[in-house]
Amino acid sequence: MQVSDNTNDDFLFIDDSDEDEILDEGSADTWKILIVDDDPEIHSVTQLALSDLTVLGRKLEYLHAYSGEEANTIIAQDNDIVLVLLDVVMETDDAGLNVVKHIREELNKQDIRIVLRTGQPGYAPEESVIKDYDINDYKTKTELTRRKLVTTVYAAIRSYQQITAVNESRKGLEKIIDGSANLLELHSVQEFGQGVLDQVKPLLHGFESGVFCARGHGIIEGADDLGLYVLAQENMPQDFVNQKLDSVASSECAEQINLCFQQKKHITTDESFTLYLTRGGYRAVIFVKLSSPMSELDEQLIEVFLSNIAIGYENVHLFQKLRNAAYKDWLTEKPNRLEFLNQLDKFANGDEQKLVAALVDINHFSDINDGLGQEVGNQLLLAVASRLSDLGDDVVVARVGADVFGLIGPERVLSPEQLTALFSRPFEAGEQSLPINVCTGLCRKADSGNGGVKVFSQIGIALNLAKKDADVHYKYFRPEMEEETAWRLGMIRQLRTDFAADRLELWYQPQLDLASGKVTGAEALLRWRNEDGKFVSPAVFIPLAEYSGLIIDIGDWVVEQACKLIKQLESQGFDDVGISVNVSIPQFRNNLFVKKVISTTENYQVEPSKLELEITENILMDDPQMVIDALVQLKEQGISIALDDFGTGYSSLSYLQKLPIDRLKVDRSFINEIAQPGKSLLADAIIGLGKQLNLNVIAEGIEDKDQEQHLRDQCCDEVQGFYYAKPMPVEEFLAFLKSKTES
Repeated sequence: MQVSDNTNDDFLFIDDSDEDEILDEGSADTWKILIVDDDPEIHSVTQLALSDLTVLGRKLEYLHAYSGEEANTIIAQDNDIVLVLLDVVMETDDAGLNVVKHIREELNKQDIRIVLRTGQPGYAPEESVIKDYDINDYKTKTELTRRKLVTTVYAAIRSYQQITAVNESRKGLEKIIDGSANLLELHSVQEFGQGVLDQVKPLLHGFESGVFCARGHGIIEGADDLGLYVLAQENMPQDFVNQKLDSVASSECAEQINLCFQQKKHITTDESFTLYLTRGGYRAVIFVKLSSPMSELDEQLIEVFLSNIAIGYENVHLFQKLRNAAYKDWLTEKPNRLEFLNQLDKFANGDEQKLVAALVDINHFSDINDGLGQEVGNQLLLAVASRLSDLGDDVVVARVGADVFGLIGPERVLSPEQLTALFSRPFEAGEQSLPINVCTGLCRKADSGNGGVKVFSQIGIALNLAKKDADVHYKYFRPEMEEETAWRLGMIRQLRTDFAADRLELWYQPQLDLASGKVTGAEALLRWRNEDGKFVSPAVFIPLAEYSGLIIDIGDWVVEQACKLIKQLESQGFDDVGISVNVSIPQFRNNLFVKKVISTTENYQVEPSKLELEITENILMDDPQMVIDALVQLKEQGISIALDDFGTGYSSLSYLQKLPIDRLKVDRSFINEIAQPGKSLLADAIIGLGKQLNLNVIAEGIEDKDQEQHLRDQCCDEVQGFYYAKPMPVEEFLAFLKSKTES
């Protein structure tokens, strides 16, 4: 609506120049003011009245709209408008009020200040509009002197600035709160440092680049000094993360950071700021290069931000300590078993095919610990870890057991030849120079299963097989090994079940005096009849029993059954018949073995000499002194000792003199061809040796009369074999004894 000629606009901006003007020093920035009025003259006189005015250091810049619709368009397009001088009545009586609604409701611009003006006396907007739409001021044009207009504009711009500052502070605080919450979720110091830079960047309008620095000891692998390291960076020309500050940063940057760290306080310049962060004894420095100086609000927000993240900085250090305890070996500081499993997960799920995973086990490490002390043992482990690390940066080295190391790396590096060469030289452990041997289990990527636990099991299978191979001390995993292992475990479970269900039996093979033909004893032989009624070969289940440790319980049961039978034989008049049982090396390693054997003979009240323990030459060679000490104790109690399979191993004859044995057994392998010309030399020598040592000599495996006759000619004492009787159950053995007595 056009302003009529008889309005009171002539009174607008009456000269009141006698009042002081409100003027500030100028700057290049401006405040944008939108004048909305349908009268062009109002635009002119308003701009004239405010000419050369400087508010809070800025000049005024004017935009013009001559209708409510035009005003809406300009306000929607320009986000820098701070004040609208708005006529109420224009194309409609409420056009100005509609602009107010559009600004506040549709555009949701709450910070723009609005001053309503009307040239029609007595016209005023509804009170609810003033309240609901945050109108800064309302004036009639007749009361707006120049001084009052300037004051109104100044107050409105001051209000805008305060509201903007509050909003920026609120947004900054929201960023701080959100950023602090995000930082609490980070679990490494490097991640935390990068998170801090990510959160500082949006807080500052002049952020150009930044680094986060702290001491590297305990954080960066291999950092054993107290120097500062770059843990995170933002907008830097090169990647300096995990590198020493003095070697990568500019002299100005390094100087500022070191000074801040030493003085323990912030350093601020127009070009940069350096912040000192500390909490719980953990310290860091944040350096930011600026493209423009920080505002007072920036500085305040940064202070608040530092206060919020300080707790997070302490927490991330504590978390890293916990993580190191969970995933690092305490001695070598290499990854431990748990972390090695994580690395095996990556190995199993990765695309690189020319990789291999391995387990390296130090042979007889316990002997070093026991003989030279645990300190030397620890030094040896450190030396081994150090030498394994020399394989290269692309090889993962972990300590996964007391004396077992895990490796992951290229197949060309982790080859048996390379590893053998690595352990060919002695290791320095304190003042000791120790040569060691290892067994290694390996698995190629092509043969690996899914997941770290699966691969660990596979290389464990290969390692166990390597330990059992006396010639080659390494094995590569093959899929069929897993099947064999599964079969072995199944057999062991079944053996345990059947042993508990009394399905194991003792059969007896008679032993006879060669001269008289009288039965002098019997060898107790273990038989396993499974639930199907079929027999499992002793060559199959005895090694399984030894491997699983079940042989100790089975051995105790065998000795008990032998004593029961001796007592039964005595009750039936067979006073001169003894029972011989075989003993394995796991039984000797059991500290209670000797005591149990002696107590069993006492419990059944049998003559100890009627119980004979047979040991093989291989058992003797496994740990000679341990076996000899046990046998001496048994012999002192009167228990008989026989050496079986003599001549099939590599034992020294000197051990034969030390052993408290009563009988020497000639192995069947020497008897098979004894009757053939020139084939009896070894058997004859063993018999002769036994005679010279005053030992009773018994030959086993006799199958025909010619073999028997040759043994007679050599004055062998006793015989055992199919020629006389096969192994038989206890009832048949008792019947055999009776038949021999009757004949």
